Amino acid sequence: MNEKIVLGKWPEERLDRLIAEGSRIADAGGRIEFLSRKFLGTPYREATLIGDAETPEIFVIDLHEVDCFTFLDYIEAMRLSGSFAEFRDNLRRIRYRNGTISYQTRNHFFTDWREPGKDLIEDVTEQVSPFWSRKAQKVLNRKEDGALLLKGIAPAARTLCYIPADTIDSETADKIITGDYVGIYTDAPGLDVTHVGIFVRNDDGLYLRHASSFKEFRKVVDQDFKHYIATKPGIIVLRPKA
Repeated sequence: MNEKIVLGKWPEERLDRLIAEGSRIADAGGRIEFLSRKFLGTPYREATLIGDAETPEIFVIDLHEVDCFTFLDYIEAMRLSGSFAEFRDNLRRIRYRNGTISYQTRNHFFTDWREPGKDLIEDVTEQVSPFWSRKAQKVLNRKEDGALLLKGIAPAARTLCYIPADTIDSETADKIITGDYVGIYTDAPGLDVTHVGIFVRNDDGLYLRHASSFKEFRKVVDQDFKHYIATKPGIIVLRPKA
């Protein structure tokens, strides 16, 4: 298996200890918060994965730099693991359908995580906001003119449930729990979300923990959740199963 492993400030022994420590936290959300907190400040870089329609896929672990989605990839794999060896195996299972490493089997879209056969994540968007949530019919990977966003990937029809941002009041926010994965819904054809992060509830407020591409950050940060989503179309909420 071709692979590229860049652990950055995390020597394998140290990462092994971190994952083992996280595995002792019984609550899935608490485990995600603990693990993801250790990566605050990790530099942002897009396109760290290797592979496309013309380039063979390489299995990448890059903890030195992350984008918004690989950040979630790594944290979700860690929360399921008790060691670095298990982390590698779980990352392959999370990033690729049936654990088969190829560009065609990679989960390119946020809601790929909730599709049939995915027994680790559930879509709780409608549960969080049964009255205000809306449904949209999308064909992922197909632009308005019919062209593909990602060459070599078949379009997929999908029903998406999202919560309009302007309806998210305190009652709705109270139903989102620490460790939930939040996607920023988009009306754009071919896409489900434009950004993803982790919901964190602290004593001093609600936060989106995410790998930010904003020039003032360019790293993993905590930002005020309500302020961040205020100008966005809405959110999709996926919840890790215990």
